[in-house]
Amino acid sequence: MVKVAAVRFKKAGKIYYFDPGELTLQRDDKVIVETARGLELGFVAEELREIPEEELISPLKPVIRVADEKDYQRHLENQARKEKDLALCQERIAKHGLGMKLVDVEYTFDNSKILFYFTADGRVDFRELVKDLASTFRMRIELRQIGVRDEAKMLGSIGICGRPLCCHQWLPDFEPVSIKMAKTQNLSLNPGKISGTCGRLMCCLKYENDVYNELRKGLPEPGDKIACPDGEGIVVESNILLGKVKARLILDDKKEDGGDKLSSDIFTYNKEDVRRLAGRKKGGQQQKKQPQQQPEQPSEAEIAKLLED
Repeated sequence: MVKVAAVRFKKAGKIYYFDPGELTLQRDDKVIVETARGLELGFVAEELREIPEEELISPLKPVIRVADEKDYQRHLENQARKEKDLALCQERIAKHGLGMKLVDVEYTFDNSKILFYFTADGRVDFRELVKDLASTFRMRIELRQIGVRDEAKMLGSIGICGRPLCCHQWLPDFEPVSIKMAKTQNLSLNPGKISGTCGRLMCCLKYENDVYNELRKGLPEPGDKIACPDGEGIVVESNILLGKVKARLILDDKKEDGGDKLSSDIFTYNKEDVRRLAGRKKGGQQQKKQPQQQPEQPSEAEIAKLLED
């Protein structure tokens, strides 16, 4: 077993593990650690714990020391320089006529490198810009292109729920989200209703997806033929959260074309009281309604293209 210290560099950033050595660290302690970018000031995200040595991907970098007040003041000074340096970089971008949107800037703790984050529609040739910035700041310059989800995570905003964005507030990693999750939860496939501030599918679609998948087990879909306490019927609506289905019963009389004739009344049953039968109703009420309901909704392929990461 190996003792590790979980360190986070941003409020909702990823957690990285370091070797605490002989240091006794508590949660929220400020520490100076060695990273691939150089020395950084981070915050201990959780109590020290031990993990199996085989789980380590590579040798852990050490925690150099617990940060003192002088270290923290230096960190705050770096943060205070952001606005000025962002404006300066934006001025240089305009000078070189580059199609890029500057998002954020970060400094390593030892001021050995400065990183500028930006978004752009495609690849950007910023070699001349880097030379210009290097001569201005006199330190190593790195420009890193990010996606719109990362931009939302860095800048933060208010979601349609009225709360701060999860990715900015507490969500450390983005998890895959698909249109299938929206369909499973019977949500409208209108991109404006299932996409977040970033324009991609809302991260919160993932939160309840497992619960919906569990509740859907054994629940007939609209159009399914079922056996129910009153005979056989065709499902016209299913309510996942309540575990109920609405169905029209199949009458003894047949249509002129030989198809099943359905009752005009709609009956509601619990999921436990019905059983799905082989075959689906063709040309029933549910299928007749679809042409009237669908025209305003784009196809799944169009939605996927709009919300593609």
